[in-house]
Amino acid sequence: MTIKKHTPNLITLLNLFCGCIALVFAFNQDFEMVFYFVCLGIFLDFFDGFFARLFRVSSPLGLQLDSLADMVTSGVVPGLVMYQMMISHATTAPAGHLQFFPYLGFVIALGSCYRLANFNIDTRQTDSFIGLPTPANALFILSLPLVLKYTDSIFIVELLTNPWFLLVLTVLSAFMLNAEIPLFSLKIKKFSFKENTLQIVFLICAVLLLVFFCYLGIPLLILFYVLLSVLNNKVVKK
Repeated sequence: MTIKKHTPNLITLLNLFCGCIALVFAFNQDFEMVFYFVCLGIFLDFFDGFFARLFRVSSPLGLQLDSLADMVTSGVVPGLVMYQMMISHATTAPAGHLQFFPYLGFVIALGSCYRLANFNIDTRQTDSFIGLPTPANALFILSLPLVLKYTDSIFIVELLTNPWFLLVLTVLSAFMLNAEIPLFSLKIKKFSFKENTLQIVFLICAVLLLVFFCYLGIPLLILFYVLLSVLNNKVVKK
């Protein structure tokens, strides 16, 4: 019973461990390794809740540990990556502001912190989300340097090396994390196609986007997730 009780918390701590490793790679601007370790952390983040429900050992401690681990893996890491992107391309920022400008990337970490704290006390987010979940936001931000590295599009390169565009993405990211926009959850609680049509359609589209667009498919997928949620909200209201 003791092992079952602590298994979810151990998985949560492994998520945090992945986030710490990702931070080291982010400092060294090894963005691919950052992406992989954050993905592993997000994978573990999914399964800590799964095992907590399976073993019926959900606890307030587990809830707090989960948010603290997510703050590093899905909050601080993307903030640092945006800082690194900005500091690499801040030459077009206004004179006198070059040293300060990249620190604005950490607005992502601030938005993530507020979102995670609010999530713990918001009773509306048991079966769905209000605002973009921090893991989804992290994947969006962390995919950007990889898109930049592997793209052949001059237009995309110009966008992702423009500090003003990166600042807009940073502010938009913090806003979407805390926006009052209901977003559907990917959790499948009943094995019924009718009750999980939205999730299945999304997963099929996710596979197609990733196969055909590789890293570029990740930000496209997050945008599709938001748009599909908004469309679903309008249909449900009718």
